[in-house]
Order: sequence, then structure tokens, then C-alpha cells
Amino acid sequence: MSQEFYRIKRLPPYVIAEVNALRHAARQSGRDIIDLGMGNPDLPPPPHVIDKLCEVARKPDAHGYSQSKGIPGLRRAQANYYERRFGVSVDPESEVVVTMGSKEGLASLATAITAPGDVVLAPNPSYPIHTFGFIIAGATIRSVPTTPDERYFASLEKAMSFTVPRPSILVVNYPSNPTAETVDLAFYERLVSWARENKVLIISDLAYSELYYDGNPTVSILQVKGAKDVAIEFTSLSKTFSMAGWRMGFAVGNRDLIAAMTRVKSYLDYGAFTPIQAAACAALNGPQDIVAKNRELYHKRRDILVETFGRAGWDIPPPPASMFAWAPLPPALAHMGSLEFSKQMLEHAEVAVAPGVGYGEDGEGFVRIALVENEQRLRQAARNVKRWFQQMGVNTPAANSRAG
Repeated sequence: MSQEFYRIKRLPPYVIAEVNALRHAARQSGRDIIDLGMGNPDLPPPPHVIDKLCEVARKPDAHGYSQSKGIPGLRRAQANYYERRFGVSVDPESEVVVTMGSKEGLASLATAITAPGDVVLAPNPSYPIHTFGFIIAGATIRSVPTTPDERYFASLEKAMSFTVPRPSILVVNYPSNPTAETVDLAFYERLVSWARENKVLIISDLAYSELYYDGNPTVSILQVKGAKDVAIEFTSLSKTFSMAGWRMGFAVGNRDLIAAMTRVKSYLDYGAFTPIQAAACAALNGPQDIVAKNRELYHKRRDILVETFGRAGWDIPPPPASMFAWAPLPPALAHMGSLEFSKQMLEHAEVAVAPGVGYGEDGEGFVRIALVENEQRLRQAARNVKRWFQQMGVNTPAANSRAG
């Protein structure tokens, strides 16, 4: 007898998984697929971080249950990071909790603070956990745009005027995944003022805090005076220190939200493996040159991608931050839609990208391209794409017979 489970029925098929399955099958058959689909860093963590992991793992007493909210030293290290990077003071005891990556943290917070029927404002397109974490918890999602302009604030006002019950939570994600859009402090000041006036809690996902380009550092919503009254913010070591598989993240901010999340987590987990937490301390407290080095490398990859794909006939706006480019489909192939385009590109150009529709219906017409291959592979991807475009009759620049 087949069972239909309430929460499973609320989850649609994961569109991006369709392309992932095709990529896996192609690789299994021996084809050389250049994978620009998943945001999985290809760089190693700093050596001193790995050394600390090994050192602590050799200790006989390091293998028991850890602390769900994070070991005190790691919470202090994260508080020091916020002071050093943003000039924001946070109490490591009551305003910081360690998460198993920001994805788990967002899901745990949704579980802690959402009642069935609550209305949550979330960006469209968005990283899936920003909507489905709350859907799993029983909430209803009302979409708002990602572009931080007047239309964004108009949509917030419209949502508050015409939604029943009134929205109680707003999710923001800048630099955005998938669009790579960024905001300045004035945007957050206006947003915090709006949230306080409307009694809305803000959840900020700042996973790409250190991947910014062209000399424009990202800002934290907690830099706004009074933001901790309404906001909580998530960061991660996944991209900053190339520690994606280590699952190390943090939530910082509003004490009530931190307390609720900490209590739920205490029922769900015993915290990350202690040696990993110790290594995370080494990452945050140790030399920070690797952060700038990684930023420069992703910046160079961004420029190579934009240049070589442009010569292949695909104009891609240079992202101001994150490890992704949000690329509009070439006009001659836009009729395919992002999912079919991604499938065809995988099959005929042997390049994997993520279809924009997988991030929400407003992502249709785009694909997300991850900067997770080296310079040579990016140039090869551009050559493959150019060859496919020519086969499809797409006009490519005649000045160059090669892209790269």
C-alpha cells in the first residue's frame, strides 16, 4: 500500500536533480562533462585548518558527543569575526549558535519559529531552502522579487496590505544565490525600518560574505542600528574557506530567534564533530590571506567566463559577488526554456549548468553557472558551447574562430 505523507506532498520534484541525473549518467558512460552546475568548491581548505582537524581527532576524548549550540571557543571566534569584519558586537553566549552549514541552520530555524499557515515572504528566484525549509514546516510562501529596487519595496507593501494572515517573516539573501545581486547598507537600513514598523522578522543569508569583487565588500544587515531587534543572519565557512563538506555555519543576531533555534537543535542533534569545530576555530582565528586569495581566484574565473563565453556568442553579465553567474539564455535559444536548454547543453556541449526554473518560476529564462572549474576548463567549456551554438545556427562573433 503506497503512503502519501503530508510534507512530502508539499514538495515538488527537484528540477535541478533532473539535470544532475543526466550529468551523472553521462559521466558514468565515460564522457568528459565540465560541471558548472553545483556550487561545490574545487579548492582545498587551508593546510593549518586540516592540521588542526587531525591534531584534535587524535585526542582520545574528542570523539564523544559535542555541544549542539557549538563549543564556546567557536562561538567566540564567530563573534570576533563579526567585530573584525563588520564592526558588529555580538554576545557569543546568547547571540551566536553554530550550525551544520547554513542550510541546516535555516531549516532548524524554520522548524523552531513557524506555525502551520504562517505566511513567509521569500525571494523568487531563490536558493531552495529559503522557501522549502518553511514549506516543510507548514508555512505558506508569498514571493517577492530579488532585485533590490523600488519594485522590491512596493511588493513588500502590497504583501502586507493584501495577505491574510499578514506575513510575519521575510527571507533575504545578498549576495543572492542564484542571481548574484548585492545590496548596500542603505538598503538594509530601509528594510530594518520597514520590518520594525510591520512587526516582521528578517532572516538574512550571508553565505557569500567574502566572495565580492571590484573592491565592493559585502555588508551585514546587523550593521544597522537596531537590526538585532528583528534580524538573524546566517554565514558559512563552505565558500570562504573551501570547507563545504565540513558543514560548518553560524547564526548570529536576535536573542529570541537564537534561543528558539538552539532549543530545537538540542532535540535534533548533538552538534558537529568536535575536531571539525576546533578546525573551524583555526580557520576564523588564523591567517586570513587564504580568504583574499580565494576571492582573487574566483574573480579571475569570473572574468575568464564572461570574456570567453562572450566570444562564443553568449553575453553574460559579470556578477558583482558570489561564485555564480546568472546568465540569460541566448535569445536564439530562449524558446527552449531553461530546463531543456540545460539538458541540450549537457548533451551537445558537455557542459553542465543549473536551470533557472529550479530556483522558482521567476528564474525561467536564465541558467546559473558556477565558477568551480579552473581556467583551462572554463576556456574548454566556452569552446564546446561555441561549437554547439554554431551547430544550432546561433550567430557567434566572426572575429575569432576559437573561444579562448
